[in-house]
Amino acid sequence: MKKSPGTESELIEEISSLKKKIKKLEKAQKSYRQVQEALTKSEAALRKEQKFNTLLFDTSPALIVAIGSDGKTLMMNRALLETLEYTAEEVKDTDYLTTFVPEEDRDALAGLFRKIIERGDSTVNENRIISKSGRTYLVEWHGKTVSRGEGDTGFFVGVGIDITERKKAEEALRKSEIKYRRIFESFEDLYYQTDVNGIIRVLSPSVYRLTGWSSDELIGKPVSKVYVNPDERESLLETISRNGFTRDHEILLKKKDGTQACASLAANMLIDPDGTPRGIAGTLRDISDRKQAEEERIKLEGQLQQAQKIESVGRLAGGVAHDFNNMLGVILGHTELALMKSDPAEPIHIHLIQIRKAAEHSADLTRQLLAFARRQTIAPRVLDLNDTVEGMLKMLRRLIGEDIDLAWRPQANLWPVIIDPSQIDQILANLCVNARDAITGIGKITIETGNSTLGEEYCAAHAGAVPGEYARITVSDNGCGMDKETMAYIFEPFFSTKGVGEGTGLGLATVYGAVKQNNGFINALSEPQQGTSFTIYLPRYAGKVEQLRAAGPAEAANHGRETVLLVEDEPTILQVTTTMLEMQGYTVIPAGTPGEAIRLAREYTGEIHLLMTDVVMPEMNGRDLANNLLSLCPQLKRLFMSGYTANVIAHHGVLDEGTHFLQKPFSIKEMAAKVREALDYK
Repeated sequence: MKKSPGTESELIEEISSLKKKIKKLEKAQKSYRQVQEALTKSEAALRKEQKFNTLLFDTSPALIVAIGSDGKTLMMNRALLETLEYTAEEVKDTDYLTTFVPEEDRDALAGLFRKIIERGDSTVNENRIISKSGRTYLVEWHGKTVSRGEGDTGFFVGVGIDITERKKAEEALRKSEIKYRRIFESFEDLYYQTDVNGIIRVLSPSVYRLTGWSSDELIGKPVSKVYVNPDERESLLETISRNGFTRDHEILLKKKDGTQACASLAANMLIDPDGTPRGIAGTLRDISDRKQAEEERIKLEGQLQQAQKIESVGRLAGGVAHDFNNMLGVILGHTELALMKSDPAEPIHIHLIQIRKAAEHSADLTRQLLAFARRQTIAPRVLDLNDTVEGMLKMLRRLIGEDIDLAWRPQANLWPVIIDPSQIDQILANLCVNARDAITGIGKITIETGNSTLGEEYCAAHAGAVPGEYARITVSDNGCGMDKETMAYIFEPFFSTKGVGEGTGLGLATVYGAVKQNNGFINALSEPQQGTSFTIYLPRYAGKVEQLRAAGPAEAANHGRETVLLVEDEPTILQVTTTMLEMQGYTVIPAGTPGEAIRLAREYTGEIHLLMTDVVMPEMNGRDLANNLLSLCPQLKRLFMSGYTANVIAHHGVLDEGTHFLQKPFSIKEMAAKVREALDYK
């Protein structure tokens, strides 16, 4: 039942209460509207912020990924999607490891994810990702676990930078550094840098090979430490300052052991961008061996020139000897014939003797020239040099005189050699006479023998030497010695240190020629006031040690009754030799040419026992003539004559076995002995 209104006061009170409620309701409505407006503004701001964050996320050049604790891909930004060649829809909820990581990297990366999620750590690591097309990228990731509330395991957010090209560049740089470090360390030349004060700042390891110091021992030290002459650096700096560089500048370096090395320097000035000099960089090349080789080359060239000079004189001597010996033969022959017919009491007899002596002396000089020129005729045999020298000692002691002591020091088991014994006589006589003349008053000469095996290294340093086995003879004295200038000429013919009229200057030239003719060589050592030593090396004879047949010694002239076909193209020699033979009882058929000799042999009805012929003639040489005549006279004996050895009958001056030879000029006695020797040869 509806309650009826009360009194007026109650009604007014109720209306007042209603008004209050209406005001509260209006106030609440106003507050609600304000909240609604604030909420609307907040939602707008949030949408704006989300839009900004999304824009920032997608436009960032960094690679961004969110991965759930279960390994599922939550989201990727545009840069990463484009790199991996996927769309956002394609990557959503994919397994990150199996989709985007190379198989060989997955296990290690899975373990890393677990640790990060469990601990909530931040991390920085490098790992590879693979695109849809199979292209691999190396990425440096900066990551952190993000939690969405209590009890939430969270998810991993990673921000990455593609470092593929950087790593390639770093690897290329590393390889390049290794490459150039190896090149730097393998430099044969020394590379260096100094500052403006000359302090060494950089050195290649090759400094050790050049100086014996290590880089550590020299870096920080003044460059003058390795200069033999520190003043050299001043001239070097002047050149570099003037030109900015220098090339092929030779300096002497001081090595750690105190010795010196010759080096060729190339250097440039180091200039800062503002033009300020900041030091010097350059290379040093060790040219010690090259300098030594140059010195050896100059020495060998000098020896070669000397040998060529001697060879030229030898050719000249050999060429002159033929005609000169012919003339000497005429003089000597006629002089001997005149002496045989003259009375010794007559004054002319003395003059004839002097003429003969002069001719014989001239013949001796010619023989010495031929020996020097290696054109003397020899009959070699296998010798024991010890026996040969011992047989000469008595004669050598008489030759050098009583004031000089002659010491003989033979080596046992000396190797045999093959040489004409007369050449050993010739060599030792000349060397001992020279040694005697170098000694003033009392002195000593020593002759010793020995065996030597010479190798390539020794022979390279001694002109004329050939590797092999040699027997050697050394003749040394304690005389006045010689300086280097004199030593350069000692083997030249007619060079002499003796006074005018005291020597021919052919002694050592003769020794040189005899040694060379037997394929040996000679070394000479001498210093002023220190004496002189000559060592002769003769090749070891490797055959059976038995004597080769040699020309017999000149015997007493024996007369004969045989018939001799004498062939000589020089009329005066033909005449005098015919007379000399006839005086010995021989029947002589003289012929001026080989053709005439063949004709006379055909016409002669009796037996011709001996062909005595010159070797060198215009129409035909002596050997060819002898071969022609053997068809007419099969038993014909042969005796060859010449003023010098021709290879027609000898090889390099060595007579063939059984060949008989008469050296021009000759005396009646020498001729008679050789004729008899040839006729009696079996």
